[in-house]
Amino acid sequence: MGAHGAILQVKGLQKYFPVRAGLFQTVQAQVKAVDGVSFHVQRGEILGVVGESGCGKSTLARLIQRLIEPDAGEVHFNAENILRIPQTALKPFYRQVQMVFQDPYSSLNPRLNIEDAVAFNARVHGDSRSVARTKAWEVLQKVGLRAEQFGRRYPHELSGGQRQRVNIARALVLQPTLVILDEPVSSLDKSVQAQVLNLLQQLKDDLGLTYLFISHDLHVIEYLSDRVLVMYLGQVVEVGSAEDVSTNPMHPYTQALFASTPTMNPDDRLDHPPLTGDPPNPINPPSGCRFRTRCPHAMAVCATATPPLLPRGENGRQVACYLYDHQTQTGSSRPSVP
Repeated sequence: MGAHGAILQVKGLQKYFPVRAGLFQTVQAQVKAVDGVSFHVQRGEILGVVGESGCGKSTLARLIQRLIEPDAGEVHFNAENILRIPQTALKPFYRQVQMVFQDPYSSLNPRLNIEDAVAFNARVHGDSRSVARTKAWEVLQKVGLRAEQFGRRYPHELSGGQRQRVNIARALVLQPTLVILDEPVSSLDKSVQAQVLNLLQQLKDDLGLTYLFISHDLHVIEYLSDRVLVMYLGQVVEVGSAEDVSTNPMHPYTQALFASTPTMNPDDRLDHPPLTGDPPNPINPPSGCRFRTRCPHAMAVCATATPPLLPRGENGRQVACYLYDHQTQTGSSRPSVP
């Protein structure tokens, strides 16, 4: 699947955070949080973004939403580069693109009841108090909360799952086309996670939404996503359909991720961890492929230059790994994590 007709297209996005020290707080180094990330999201699909903590997933979401200004790159929404739009003129963009954050409690104002919290978003975008209240009641109903029962309650009176439903309602009150979900179920119990995921799928079908879904939980990504984007230390290492990536992971890091997922089958359990060691320091990442210091298949070429994200096979599969260039020459099979 190509980028033609994509609702969101990201090209070469980059964000380095300065590390300051000394008496005059001069810049001593830079954290390479997002480094040359490119991808697209088709209208109506769910693109799952997965990777270890610290790989740059949440920073990527905030860059797309313009909560953080990028150092370089382009973000095209409906074919318009939103990075060229001044912050003061972004209201139409924010009406179309909304975000649901990880912590449902800290995302809500404790002084606003639920009805006012949801209606506030509509009020900011020009709706009258009565219209905003009507919209709030309608969208609360859609997320499974009766407004007459929950509307006057405050965040501390709700459970974690109910709070996250409020956050989803607050995002949907403006009738967006793209919703960015940053770890929306990671702080919830497993049973509540399933309820919220089913709700998100139902809302997507009913309202014709597009999701950029960020998570570190591979089971959640497999369950909800149409395509999967795998990040490692600020860069994209593999992209493909959820089915292809889960059944036939190609990048050694993706293989290690799926091999490390818990299983109830004793025959499938590993005697040794598929991935050892901590990720390298993002201030001074390894040269070439950033995964090479933990990769069991690292070659000399891996230290020379960053492997490009190239098409591998069918269905829009892309992998950033020199192993497949080497195998093309030698005719060897796909490597597997020991």
